Amino acid sequence: MTQNKMGSKPIHRLMWQMGLTMIVSMVLQSVYNIVDTAFVINMGEDGIVGNLALTYAFPIQLLIIAVGVGTGIGINVLLSKSLGEGDGQTVNRVAGNSIFLAVCIYAVFLVFGLFGSRLFISIQASGDEKVIEMGTQYLSICTCASFGAIGYTIFERFLQATGKTLYSTIAQISGALTNIVLDYVFIFPCGLGVAGAAWATVIGQVASLAVAMTFHYAANKEIGSGLRYLAPDAGIIGGIYRVGLTAAIMQGLLSVMMFGVNLILGTAEQADLLHGAFGVYYKIMQFALFAAFGISNTIITVLSFNYGLKDKARMKDCIKYGLMISITVSLAITALFEAFASPLSRLFGLSSGESGEELIRTVTLAVRIGSAGYMFMGISVAVQGISQAFRFAVKPLVISLLRLAILVFPIVYAFTLSPQPDSLIWWAFPITELVTAAVSLAMLRATYKKVVAPLPDKQQMPDKQS
Repeated sequence: MTQNKMGSKPIHRLMWQMGLTMIVSMVLQSVYNIVDTAFVINMGEDGIVGNLALTYAFPIQLLIIAVGVGTGIGINVLLSKSLGEGDGQTVNRVAGNSIFLAVCIYAVFLVFGLFGSRLFISIQASGDEKVIEMGTQYLSICTCASFGAIGYTIFERFLQATGKTLYSTIAQISGALTNIVLDYVFIFPCGLGVAGAAWATVIGQVASLAVAMTFHYAANKEIGSGLRYLAPDAGIIGGIYRVGLTAAIMQGLLSVMMFGVNLILGTAEQADLLHGAFGVYYKIMQFALFAAFGISNTIITVLSFNYGLKDKARMKDCIKYGLMISITVSLAITALFEAFASPLSRLFGLSSGESGEELIRTVTLAVRIGSAGYMFMGISVAVQGISQAFRFAVKPLVISLLRLAILVFPIVYAFTLSPQPDSLIWWAFPITELVTAAVSLAMLRATYKKVVAPLPDKQQMPDKQS
């Protein structure tokens, strides 16, 4: 039935229906860090320092998400293929090896949390001991207890591969609500500060994992379980990362970008203000970015299916509507952020005094300028999804490198040398997105000529309403 829908339902309706679920699921991944920041920055006199600590820790949190999501995409593709072929033995081995990989990934971040957290924060914090202490405390907890975040990305993919996306969304919502409630309880009544924010985050992630595991073992009868399937299989692991490695690198560049910009801002006047504002802005921006990822994932799913059918008309519709939906959603988010930039920014400085007012002003400016580039970002991320659906690996990686390193670093650095860096550096982001979108569209044109145009036109069957 799913295949029938993918191959016959009107593309615009299919993509909106699938896309909305994907958008909700992806956007919820950004909630944890936004909520932590909103509560921490309103702790009182330690709020501004706490925000800096969370900003310096955020690249590693992004890296945890990147490795998990990249691995999860590889798992999803291999599981779906094996399920479609009716190869139950391979399905079970993929699932078992996925759990094995989750354990290995967690072990790496556990070691980093125990021995590398302080060094990582110190590199960015320029000798500020209070920030280093807070940042180390927060990052250590988030990495040493990261099994919830990593495990959830694996079980989420088990549910998505069998079409049970609603269950994974319920699991995400459960964790997000847990995080919000515990952030308030741990930070204010319990007075645990940034450590409370960290514990709220990891407990929320464990809650998502617990709900996802419950749904998987109760409802996912297509996937078997057993200790024998946990034995590592080089062929299975290689198959997962043939698809997942590029996705992990692309996601990991988000971490590289934030770490690099933090280092560049550290050379500017008012470095603490810029670091604090950038940390808040980047977490707010994740709403738009993760919404774009949700649409991109939808494009990958629908376009790759119809690419397999060699249905030229539906492939063209998927590309057209994928770009249209990306632009529409991006423009809606831009309008929302432009209208509510000031009240949204005030959530991150309600109790921080004069320094809080300065932060609010800078974040408001950052949101208003930065959101001007969201439409272009939506185009680039959609083109990445189209390229991935056609099995290209280098093109989407080049787009990520342009957006997140090659263009943004020199532009940000140039603006830090200006007389008013707190006002100008935010223009680096829409400028970067505009140039990247132009390059992406040129890539899309070349891809279309190479992959879609040569296919023969055929009489399209009437769409079946369902």
